[in-house]
Amino acid sequence: MSIADGGIPSPNIWHHPKVYEVENRAVDPDGVIEPAMRAIRDWAGATLLDIGCGTGFHLPMFAATAGRVIGVEPHGALADAAKRRTKDLPNVEVRQGTAQRLPVPDSSIDVMHARWAYFFGPGCEPGLAELDRVMRRGGTAFVIDNDGSRSTFGRWFAESYPKIKAADVEAFWTARGWQRTPLDMGWRFQRREDLEAVIRIEFTPADAERIIASHPGVEVDYAINLWSRTF
Repeated sequence: MSIADGGIPSPNIWHHPKVYEVENRAVDPDGVIEPAMRAIRDWAGATLLDIGCGTGFHLPMFAATAGRVIGVEPHGALADAAKRRTKDLPNVEVRQGTAQRLPVPDSSIDVMHARWAYFFGPGCEPGLAELDRVMRRGGTAFVIDNDGSRSTFGRWFAESYPKIKAADVEAFWTARGWQRTPLDMGWRFQRREDLEAVIRIEFTPADAERIIASHPGVEVDYAINLWSRTF
């Protein structure tokens, strides 16, 4: 297994890619995120960069209208899976690399997408510097992350990761000129055992069992922040 130099381990998809695939299929069942992005900056005909693309789950969706899609992933096995997923899409290319050292030229990207990947607030400054390098003037970058201040999932997140303060994260992005669009989406699973498996890769064992015991059913209301900046 090869890891790009500087790659920061992901506690979920790096170790549990099959379960994370189940999670990806359950996220945002009513399709809230992409229309909100398009309302800010559509990627039709654009060159789009997906940082931390994992197994490439979102690449085909972007490729349907983008002119060119580049997925960047530090984990070699996940990057290989993304290449297999997109092998029949001529406008998609997957490269192994990191947010801190993007394998793309200066001023070459129109739209950047990072979904629960690297850009979590304080500590991601090297990646933000790389965005300054690779984004075209007039291009837009999107970061999707949890909103720990509200929703059922937000409460779970805030209780399980108390060092991550929603107010601190918001202050970090706002100070750097990013705009916040709060969104309400959710998880919706086909089976209860799938929800439980996903909870177990997102939280510590003790927190996961507490959450599972307290929450019935197969759906979870889930608030997120869509952060955007035009360069």
